[in-house]
Amino acid sequence: MIELKDLQLLTALARHQHFAKAAQECGMSQPAFSMRIRNLEDKLGVSIVRRGNRFQGLTGEGELIVARGRSLLDDARALEQEIAAARGQVTGTLDLGVVPTATSFAARLVNRLQQAHPRILARINVMSSAAIQQRLFEGTLDAGLTYMDSIEQNLVIRQPLYDERYVVLAPVRLVAQIALQTGEGAGEISWAQAAELPLSLLDQSMQNRRILDWIFAEQGLRPEVLSESSGFMSAIIMAREGLVATILPQALADALGPIEGTRVLRLEAPEQARPICMATLDREPELTTVRALRDVVAAFEQ
Repeated sequence: MIELKDLQLLTALARHQHFAKAAQECGMSQPAFSMRIRNLEDKLGVSIVRRGNRFQGLTGEGELIVARGRSLLDDARALEQEIAAARGQVTGTLDLGVVPTATSFAARLVNRLQQAHPRILARINVMSSAAIQQRLFEGTLDAGLTYMDSIEQNLVIRQPLYDERYVVLAPVRLVAQIALQTGEGAGEISWAQAAELPLSLLDQSMQNRRILDWIFAEQGLRPEVLSESSGFMSAIIMAREGLVATILPQALADALGPIEGTRVLRLEAPEQARPICMATLDREPELTTVRALRDVVAAFEQ
């Protein structure tokens, strides 16, 4: 009989595509991990892993076991959480996938979740919108904060959160180089003016970057992009040091507050907005941790 532990090892291997990384996640040595997989193959009489000098993927039988195993592991996890809930405890881990532009909202959301349910361990994983959708369907994420139009509606519940709007974070010296009409304590910049600045943006695997590219292209603009990254930190530091400007979501700029040597300018003409949502699988039984997260999101909306 296949044990739940065997399914946990296989799903970790399918996720990491690497024996050593999967073994580390499962708290085992690689030899012990590999031996357990081989013992399972011997027990079932089938090959689960395609082997060579390194991991080459799962066999058809292995893929079948992993697909069914994820469902069984989810059911076991839901049962454990329901038993805890019957004792008046909402406990367990909650894996949250977040696009980089929604990290500030995710931090506020997790803070409120911790206040309401301190026994929940929330893990924030920053990743692309495509990775969020894939991992939701694989069952390796419990919820995702992502763009509304990047997640398929089939089998997914989408809860609207807010509209993402954009600002430019620019060194003061760069702002002074272009003609701006600003009011006291506030400032605006057009997309055409932003395109004249040396920019650091997210890389093109990120939905935010594809959105910005589309906005610029729609206006016939070709911005000067000097650097790319998978997150905002390097661009923010470069802006603070006076090297480049960057385009941030308004929510993130508000969360960061003033940054010495820079100015935040609202991007107008035309104003752009993209809806951000929370996506969870439409499944029964629902994890109590996910139900608790929904309740916190609902409180945000009130």
